Amino acid sequence: MERRRAILDAAEDLLAEQGYEAATLKAVGERAGIPTASVYHYFSDRHQVDAELVRRHVNDLDALIAAALDNPGPRTLRDAVDAVIDPQRAYFRRHPSCAELWFARSTETIDELVRTFDASQADRLWHFLVEKNLLPADTPPLVLRLAWDAGNRLFEVAFRRTRTGDAATIDETRRLITAYLQTYAAQAPGRRD
Repeated sequence: MERRRAILDAAEDLLAEQGYEAATLKAVGERAGIPTASVYHYFSDRHQVDAELVRRHVNDLDALIAAALDNPGPRTLRDAVDAVIDPQRAYFRRHPSCAELWFARSTETIDELVRTFDASQADRLWHFLVEKNLLPADTPPLVLRLAWDAGNRLFEVAFRRTRTGDAATIDETRRLITAYLQTYAAQAPGRRD
């Protein structure tokens, strides 16, 4: 377990410092102080390392978003959008390796991990907004999935522009998602936006 963790930590460091192309298994092994042949004992290829790192990040992000939506939680649509965007933005800033892998989606496994995460978070947000009467119960879950996908794509743009996420793009993401969701909230009796 210790060597496996050392490999993953070395890969994470290389991704953060030098980007995706630099984090080869050979470079990871050198950084971890483990011969390349031994690295293959723990991971059959670089894609397995990348997927394991994304799994780590998915778990961390899931916990952060859940905490942000916990009681008392956001009271308006904009607060809810901020509660989802802020922890992700902060996480990607603290873990540039996550942004490298998240937006590169270099393998089917990583793509599936991100898609599954996105769908579960959109569903979580739908339930939260309906429970808090910020959206009517008849709002199609597809609405939140589209909002999440749009936000994810704009986050990709923001983090491609700068390693810390272009602030103007992230602000526009907030505005776009909030405005879109408000079109559904406007249909709710006693809405709070």
